[in-house]
Amino acid sequence: MAILEARNLTKTIDTGTHRVEILRGVEFVVPAGQFVAIMGASGSGKSTLLGLLAGLDTPTSGSIVIDGTDITGLSEDKLAVVRGKKIGFVFQSYQLIPTLTAEENVLLPHELSGGDVKSGTVRARELLASVGLADRFDHYPIQLSGGEQQRVALARAFMVKPPILMADEPTGNLDSVNGAHVLELLITLNRREHTTLVLVTHDRALTEYADRIVTLRDGKVISDEVKQPAETVR
Repeated sequence: MAILEARNLTKTIDTGTHRVEILRGVEFVVPAGQFVAIMGASGSGKSTLLGLLAGLDTPTSGSIVIDGTDITGLSEDKLAVVRGKKIGFVFQSYQLIPTLTAEENVLLPHELSGGDVKSGTVRARELLASVGLADRFDHYPIQLSGGEQQRVALARAFMVKPPILMADEPTGNLDSVNGAHVLELLITLNRREHTTLVLVTHDRALTEYADRIVTLRDGKVISDEVKQPAETVR
């Protein structure tokens, strides 16, 4: 069953002197539970594509369907509801709120969705423990290393059990050791939570564990490879 569909997506920007084509007729269907890596060099359009798939931007033409709902043309309020229920995010720059503790950052999506604080706190602490931060729940972002901050961001992304997780270069700001650890945690959590994972990267090493690799060049899909993922992260 398809959880995510991109239908003939285009994205152009008018600079005033000429039009820039960022995406040109991108199409693919993602089955529920698949780990898809979107690959491409800088400027290929992959981050723009992720923003469209997440409902953070609108296409010039084409449509996006998330879990049976066509989000193209929805109002911002309705888009926010879809994002809150259907999508978790992991960004390269962590995006933690500096005035909140690790636990409060993880709990935030649950609170925004109107969830019960008591049950949410239990899950937040379980998620923090699962990423190796059981003893850091009361620490603020400034008290955490970059790798620890990204692990908090991972826990936060899974907080409301979204059916889709989108990650934009999640290890881009980390050294190789911390990057490998975060990637391993991301894959482990994704499998445990039975989430569909859409990962944007330019690093082919990160795609080794994907079920599928969609490669972009100059705004077009040039290959769409379904493969058998590796079992563990080395």
